[in-house]
Amino acid sequence: MARRKKIKKYPVNPDSVYNDITVAKFINQIMRRGKKTIARKIVYGAFDIIKEKTKKEPLEVFETALRNTSPLLEVKSKRIGGATYQVPVEVKGSRKLTLAMRWIIQGAKQKKGKPMKEKLAEELMNAVNNTGWAIKKKSDTHRMAEANRAFAHFAW
Repeated sequence: MARRKKIKKYPVNPDSVYNDITVAKFINQIMRRGKKTIARKIVYGAFDIIKEKTKKEPLEVFETALRNTSPLLEVKSKRIGGATYQVPVEVKGSRKLTLAMRWIIQGAKQKKGKPMKEKLAEELMNAVNNTGWAIKKKSDTHRMAEANRAFAHFAW
């Protein structure tokens, strides 16, 4: 029997420029204090910078970056007896996307001295080239899951 209620998933409307749901979710993740217009300016500004620098379609670059940064495995804590084990588990689809977006945004926020749209564009382009903070975070997560592979039989 579940201890908590099921989480109700609300549908997200596609964004107005690219008509894509993942871009709309990305804008919602960047948004702070309900200021969606500022978040849109940041994302679309970053997409314009990507279009200038790479001469590619920004939506393709964005999707490739998300694909490159989404993790396959992560560790979850499980208490067995008196000990807590880090058990490697496979990451589900929606969580993969959420983690990838979160890591790209965190990587962009950690850079200093530039406007957010430039930092975000740089982090997305780095993710496409398999470099940058988000890719490092993904490899750290995979490395931790690989190190705790001995506890995989505790997976639930």
